[in-house]
Amino acid sequence: MTHPRDVTPPPDLARARPLAGPIRERRPVYVDLLPPCNAGCPAGENIQAWLAHATAGRHEAAWRQLVADNPFAAVHGRVCYHPCESVCNRARLDSAVSIHAVERFLGDLARERGWTFEVSAAPTGRRVLVVGAGPSGLSAAYHLAMLGHQVEVRDAGPLPGGMMRYGIPSYRLPRDVLDAEVDRIAALGVRLTGDHRVDDLAAERADGDFDAVFVAVGAHLAKRVDVPARDAGPMLDAVAFLHDVADGAAPTLGRHVAVYGGGNTAMDAARVARRLGARDTVVVYRRTREQMPAHPREAADAEREGVRINWLRTVTALDGPELTVEVMELDESGYPRPTGRTETLEADTLIMALGQETESGFMRTLPGVAFDADGAVCVTETLMTGCPGVFAGGDMVPGERTVTVGVGHGRKAARHIDAWLRSQPLARTPKHPVAEFDGLRPWYFGDAARRHQPELAPQARLDGFAEVVGGLTPEQANFEAARCLSCGNCVECDGCLGACPEGAVIKLGAGHRYEFDYDACTGCGICAEQCPVHAIDMFPEPT
Repeated sequence: MTHPRDVTPPPDLARARPLAGPIRERRPVYVDLLPPCNAGCPAGENIQAWLAHATAGRHEAAWRQLVADNPFAAVHGRVCYHPCESVCNRARLDSAVSIHAVERFLGDLARERGWTFEVSAAPTGRRVLVVGAGPSGLSAAYHLAMLGHQVEVRDAGPLPGGMMRYGIPSYRLPRDVLDAEVDRIAALGVRLTGDHRVDDLAAERADGDFDAVFVAVGAHLAKRVDVPARDAGPMLDAVAFLHDVADGAAPTLGRHVAVYGGGNTAMDAARVARRLGARDTVVVYRRTREQMPAHPREAADAEREGVRINWLRTVTALDGPELTVEVMELDESGYPRPTGRTETLEADTLIMALGQETESGFMRTLPGVAFDADGAVCVTETLMTGCPGVFAGGDMVPGERTVTVGVGHGRKAARHIDAWLRSQPLARTPKHPVAEFDGLRPWYFGDAARRHQPELAPQARLDGFAEVVGGLTPEQANFEAARCLSCGNCVECDGCLGACPEGAVIKLGAGHRYEFDYDACTGCGICAEQCPVHAIDMFPEPT
């Protein structure tokens, strides 16, 4: 006889809960992560977005997406040291996307086809003075004009461009390229006033009835060091030397030239000296190659063009055509220390390239403006100084000094000036987490070798100031853009749609991506596991 407890009672189907399977403990969610290239761009470009347009052959759309953040596409494609590529996830698969080459292609195409900026903002009636026509000042002027403000740029030099014109040699940045991008900004109605040195900022602001000011005069004053010199040849400042060459007033250097310093300006000065006929050009630098502040590409190009670099050396005296250098060695902490041993080099000319300082003295009479020990202007997170309505950026504030950083400062300052003029807080968009390589599915992407730009042979470069690096063809640019992995953002590949065993993924149509039917989803995670770009994450089920 069966015991009553061993008999399972029949279920009451009318009262049973509708449980057909396991309880879902997590759910998939479509996410938008921050691409590492976007995160690494000092100019604030949405690189992934304009690469997507370029991949599809929508070149004008790509350029317009790019210049929404940076008006200097053709310039940046040539002179930016592309930190975006240093963090590109594709580098761990084969090699980084050549972002700067595609950017240059778009900038050159815009110049060739005559694309212009389109202002959609209504005029505000507000006037802004920009002091300095370098990358930061011109960037601010552009963005302020696009926001509807009247802008005047005043600069001490005869032509706009700042260090882009007078500090970067034309073999890296042809002047017609720079002129075209500056002219496009001027066409917005921005007034560019040259040969106008601002000495009394408060008076200029008041006399011009300006509502706000952005100061970006750069860093053009050479740092100096005492070098005992007796019956020596010329001792030149690198910044002034490059300026004179750009102005068509190149000095006579002699056959043997030494450059003292290890930054990008030192590399430019050495390479220019070779083009001016110096048979022997040597860079003297007190640290090692690994510690050198110059971009590795700049140092490598200098060496390819016949420039010698003497590491761990410091200049002690210049006597006639003889330059005495002391040999250094690294101590336990990696800091160079003198050894007492000296060497002699031939030097008809010594070019000093030990860094630059900003000419900020004209701001010292403004109430509330503070300076750091190097004379750089102290600013808040909004780039405003201690004087209300006076903002500063570029090389004259503490931080990294590059064209790209300066352009980013101009964009940031314009947004904060606009908010200040409107008496409205600037809306902040929270940043998404950065998409890491480990979250991608490398098996999804095929091999695609990086397309390289053509370059002049080293010996041919020394014949003049012809541009060294060429551009990509349209086919190469499209291919290079297509190498982008679209890290962290859906590319509508339909992988999740095809992989879901429950049919819980709903396609919303081209350009609208997908959504999940959570009534059908079991939380298995297959969609996230196969997503090639990490556009899906699994989150705990809400309680």
